[in-house]
Amino acid sequence: MRNALLGACLIAAVSTVGDFVWAGLHLRHRVPYGLAHGALLFLCIGAYFGSLEKQTLKGAIYGAAIGLAAAGSFYVLAPVAGYSVMFFIWAFVWIALAVLVHRILPAPIAPAPIARTAPIAPIALVIRGLFAMVGSGLGFYLISGIWRPFDPHGWDYAVHFLSWSVAYLPGFLALTVKRS
Repeated sequence: MRNALLGACLIAAVSTVGDFVWAGLHLRHRVPYGLAHGALLFLCIGAYFGSLEKQTLKGAIYGAAIGLAAAGSFYVLAPVAGYSVMFFIWAFVWIALAVLVHRILPAPIAPAPIARTAPIAPIALVIRGLFAMVGSGLGFYLISGIWRPFDPHGWDYAVHFLSWSVAYLPGFLALTVKRS
């Protein structure tokens, strides 16, 4: 549980800094900025998951690829489906993160420290991914109002940090907590 809480808080801090940069620099949603944001954010997520097994670089590379694919999907689908497609992509990105965790942390059900044992069965991987998807998808939906009204100078970034923590925690719990 400690890994999930720490991961959610660290990535919430990264997301809060991202909100600050987007707002403080008055960046418009242009494709290069969005691709860079997605790649950097998920690079951090992947690096965190990788660090749990001393494979930080491998996790960072996988994470950056996931973030780039997610951001690219958003910019391809948003003109057709609208900005609400962001919720769909946010939910499904957790399936990709479950695969990342499976490849890097082949035994999140083992006692700490993580021991190398048989990989998680594919059905368990899908179940963990679905829990992460639903939990973090709902969390993201619940916090999605943090950017409205758009007044970056009046935003309380502590609220952003707490909101992001709520959005990330279910996914981190689903992907890192050991089975009893």
